Amino acid sequence: MDQPSDNQLIQQATDGSSDAFGVLVQRYQDRLVHSLEHALGSRDDALDAAQQAFVSAWKNLKSFRQDAAFYSWLYRIAMNAAITRKRRQRLPTQSLDRHVAATGHSPTDDSADTNPESRMVSAEHVELVQNALLQLAEEFRQPLVLKEIDGMSYEEIASILDIPIGTVRSRIFRARRELTERLERIFRSEQ
Repeated sequence: MDQPSDNQLIQQATDGSSDAFGVLVQRYQDRLVHSLEHALGSRDDALDAAQQAFVSAWKNLKSFRQDAAFYSWLYRIAMNAAITRKRRQRLPTQSLDRHVAATGHSPTDDSADTNPESRMVSAEHVELVQNALLQLAEEFRQPLVLKEIDGMSYEEIASILDIPIGTVRSRIFRARRELTERLERIFRSEQ
């Protein structure tokens, strides 16, 4: 049996079917959370932004123009919600070392990996890349995450961010260059 299209589900949802909207949520929730997690740097923030986006999308579904992709519209709602939330919070961060010094406890890794050194190096590299990515300006980080992590086309990114394709290309180029330079400096300083 064929799956209903997004537009069919949207029409059913605007006619009052919460089940149809539930199918849309199931269809896009994992993808949205994954994208937001990389863009925001926090799974908790990603989950909050995704939840807020789905609620907002449900409330404003009648305003959705079906000439755009539903996911693009949803992603834009989620990023706007996340940005607004971050502006309101602006909480100071605390380093892990400071936390360990204050509590006397180190976080533990209970995974079954047999090579702790390899696991540690891999985790450090992931953290370095994530931190370097988070240091990029939002206008450069968003298109890079959408392209490299979500595998979106330049056209899809332009639609989501509501910017010209040329701007998408230049921002991704600049983000890649800046990310590479940051990582090269970090890895050189470790040697």
